[in-house]
Amino acid sequence: MNATRICVLAPLAVLGALCADPAFAQQPSPPMAQATVASPTRVFGSNTGVVLNFIKADKTADFEAVVAKLKEALQTSPNATRKEQAASWRVYKSPDPGPAGSVLYVFIIDPVVKGADYAVATILAEGFSGDEFSALVKKYTEAYATGQNFVNLSLVSELGK
Repeated sequence: MNATRICVLAPLAVLGALCADPAFAQQPSPPMAQATVASPTRVFGSNTGVVLNFIKADKTADFEAVVAKLKEALQTSPNATRKEQAASWRVYKSPDPGPAGSVLYVFIIDPVVKGADYAVATILAEGFSGDEFSALVKKYTEAYATGQNFVNLSLVSELGK
């Protein structure tokens, strides 16, 4: 493993370990809850947000297909806030195996758009309708090995400055 990969993955591994500890993390929430009619909002309360997504190893292509549709919904939305969200939302995939053979995908949102809802199903519902929306939500929810961990981060120090 090269030094750059270690520098990037080591903090994520620590973050993942902390999020697995109930003392440090919100309880994982199933993405299925996002698909209900009364979809909960996913608003970050800090300047930087991280979402840990533990995906079934055999469902990574499905998850990535939904991420591509999420990108499309954000970029083609007439809502300026959605375009702003897209500009600061990055999706990473860890090459290292996650818990129980899952694959870790990390959403890093920096900076967070204040007050914006980051619920994937809500954004998909704005961009797609009918059977297409239903198929996307089904593919999205069935890809999860476990729920998601939403983490609010506040900058403590910029060590390079």
